[in-house]
Amino acid sequence: MIITTQNKTAVKEPKITLVGAGPGDADLITIKGMKALQTADVVLYDALANEELLSFAPETAHKVYVGKRSGDHSYSQDAVNKLMIDYAINYGHVVRLKGGDPFVFGRGYEELDFAASYSIPTVVIPGISSSIGVPGLQQIPVTHRGLSESFWVVTATTASQEISNDLYDAARSKATVVILMGLHKLAEIAEIFKAEGKHRLPVALIQSGSTKNEKVVIGVVDTIVELAQENKVKAPAMMVFGNVVSLHPKFSPIREFYELVAQE
Repeated sequence: MIITTQNKTAVKEPKITLVGAGPGDADLITIKGMKALQTADVVLYDALANEELLSFAPETAHKVYVGKRSGDHSYSQDAVNKLMIDYAINYGHVVRLKGGDPFVFGRGYEELDFAASYSIPTVVIPGISSSIGVPGLQQIPVTHRGLSESFWVVTATTASQEISNDLYDAARSKATVVILMGLHKLAEIAEIFKAEGKHRLPVALIQSGSTKNEKVVIGVVDTIVELAQENKVKAPAMMVFGNVVSLHPKFSPIREFYELVAQE
């Protein structure tokens, strides 16, 4: 993939900045990330990065959408890597704007490594990971004294679209389990927890967390698949399995129901 070189007198030194855009709400980007955008010559942005953030970049900066969402792979990772290098060589400062944090299922290190192979200086600016930030916005802590001493952040599937083996290990633990990019595997995931006897383990589904399209569904393992269908939950959505979900206000009626059942 070749990009025509602009007037050489205007070419700047190549530089790349990997910026975490946060979970969705544009206001949740870091100040350092915003400052990087303000000095960008090119912004390569993903589907999960809020396009409002592009307003921080100079009007003269090139803004290039490179997809990278489930079912929307406008560019392969290899193509994105090459675009990043070509733009840096030809235009100067490239900001690679990635949803969440670049190093949490963001393939940020692959881009960092590729830039290093061309000896292009690269800076990483972390972002708020949706795995922690989105539950937190819903007042669901991933750890809480007496309920959860640790948490897992797991991708639902491997590159071959098989359920990740880590998910089986996570389901056996007492930890909070945050699952990203796996809504289409919800029924299979629920069965994994059922196999561990966790039929009544609290579960939260959070669609488009921190954005105007946010939708939250609270249930237990036994009911979560049906609730997802009834509420028409769509990707992008994360799942939180764990007793910490019981702290969400919407869980109170569920708790009361099971307490009544236990008394009968």
